[in-house]
Amino acid sequence: MARYTGPVCRLCRREGTKLFLKGTRCFSEKCAIDRRSYPPGQHGQARPRISEYSAQLREKQKLKRIYGLLERQFRQYFFKAERKKGVTGENLLMLLESRLDNVVYRLGLVSSRKQGRVLIRQNHFAVNGKTVNIPSYLVSVNDAIEVREGSRTLVAVQHALETTGSRGTPAWLELDKANFKGLVKARPSKEEIALPVNEQLVVELYSR
Repeated sequence: MARYTGPVCRLCRREGTKLFLKGTRCFSEKCAIDRRSYPPGQHGQARPRISEYSAQLREKQKLKRIYGLLERQFRQYFFKAERKKGVTGENLLMLLESRLDNVVYRLGLVSSRKQGRVLIRQNHFAVNGKTVNIPSYLVSVNDAIEVREGSRTLVAVQHALETTGSRGTPAWLELDKANFKGLVKARPSKEEIALPVNEQLVVELYSR
């Protein structure tokens, strides 16, 4: 599948907020947003007028980039959320949070969602005792996620677990650091997801 392979710090600067795409670097003084908070390019420091459509588009781009999705894949998640009962925006956030690459990141077993995707594809993770190599796999409540026994000495995993404290583990997940395991205790609420995104604007964009 195609993926964005350019500099990810450029994406954070374009959206004007931290998207936490580069692991521990985002929590250090090297973070691009802290050093240059304006958009990249020669017109980055200009102040363009923000239209209603532009505001909606920026929120969609933020959400899409946070989870590392391309446009077609993101649209599929939106239409799936729209068909579910409840508030479409919140359904969308819960679907995205339930992706395996996001869950291993939230647990602190990897340093970023991108790193999570790579390690999942390389068969380093198991769900309920069975190896899963699909980053978009949707976990359910009471699912147990673990680093496979032969992969627990990976430098990337060890480093991620050492730095988990810098962002903490959400209340809807439970981490057993000693055994390289995590448990999905509940569905995440909108408040627990706590992203710098107004999901209602994304809904309005796709409803135009």
